[in-house]
Amino acid sequence: MNTPEPGLTNQERAHVIRLLHDSGNEFLELTSGLTDAQWTWQAAPGRWSAQQTAEHLVLGETAMLAMIEQALAAPPNPDWPEQDGRKTKFLNRVLPDRSHKATAPAPLEPHRHWTRAETIARYKKGRAMTLQFVEEVDRPMKDHSAEHPFPVFNMLNAYQWLLYIPLHNARHNRQIAETLAEAFSQAWPEAVKEIVG
Repeated sequence: MNTPEPGLTNQERAHVIRLLHDSGNEFLELTSGLTDAQWTWQAAPGRWSAQQTAEHLVLGETAMLAMIEQALAAPPNPDWPEQDGRKTKFLNRVLPDRSHKATAPAPLEPHRHWTRAETIARYKKGRAMTLQFVEEVDRPMKDHSAEHPFPVFNMLNAYQWLLYIPLHNARHNRQIAETLAEAFSQAWPEAVKEIVG
């Protein structure tokens, strides 16, 4: 078994921080300035609005931080080093890809109907907690793992759970962008004409 490496390398830490800032800034840009009607617009029953997607992101970030703590509390996984590199590449490839749909686990399904201001405040608070964790963590992130509810991911180590947060955010940023593009083309076509020309 490899000797556990404490915390993250400087390169890994900087990479995660950059992904967190990039996905966070994109999310805030997408959701700023929306009216209540645009915030809650759904293309069809069962398809998420920008509000529902944003709430899912807030719930998801909290849940993933909890999974990191769960992983770090578990005994080291002696078989993990062989899988580590392949699984990280898999996450980077699969998570942002919206061509493969997924159903959110029940605890992460949106249902609270938060206002945009409340959702944004909760999002910023959760992201600040994640960034603080990344900047301060000095535990062996790659040697402890926890099981993902989706069999396709199976076990993820604590570092991969950390990467999951901004990659998951990027995936749903695309969903929000798709929803808003559809909303403006169907419900507010005149606004689209004004923006375009």
